[in-house]
Amino acid sequence: MEAIAGVEDHPLFAQYPCRTPVWWARVGVVQKNPSLRGVSGRNIVMRIPKQFGRIEGWFASILRAPKEVRRPLDTMNSMLWELCDGSRTFGEVCSIMNEIFNEEIAPVMQRTATAIALLQRNNLMLMLDEPLNDRWTVGPGRIPEHQHLGDLPGDHAYDWSLLEGETL
Repeated sequence: MEAIAGVEDHPLFAQYPCRTPVWWARVGVVQKNPSLRGVSGRNIVMRIPKQFGRIEGWFASILRAPKEVRRPLDTMNSMLWELCDGSRTFGEVCSIMNEIFNEEIAPVMQRTATAIALLQRNNLMLMLDEPLNDRWTVGPGRIPEHQHLGDLPGDHAYDWSLLEGETL
């Protein structure tokens, strides 16, 4: 892996980006295959329950609005999502993203930091000072205790099987 100039000076360099507990799965075919632990190269879809107030909930039930948001990620953000399992530093993630996407992601540190910040604003990612070490579940297909999601239809295309070396 080629070192990125100035990555050691980035304020996030030694921090560990980590997914928060949320239901997610892989879909589609492999886009980019880096052959790394816990990384499939497929696109990611998240299922996030909607939070309704009392009046909003009443309108939502009358209008039969969906009770969850399904958020698909593009190829780059899907790769970032899989890489950010709390075991790799920001510097390592940037190096991998740079190696996989080359000029598509330039400037890699800024684009990676921006994507992580957006996920943080949506409570989908955290920056840790030390590795996650299985303190909470970040694997696919798990409904966190604080979330309530409905059943999926039988014809769904979601794959939440664990990859070799991937932890829950």
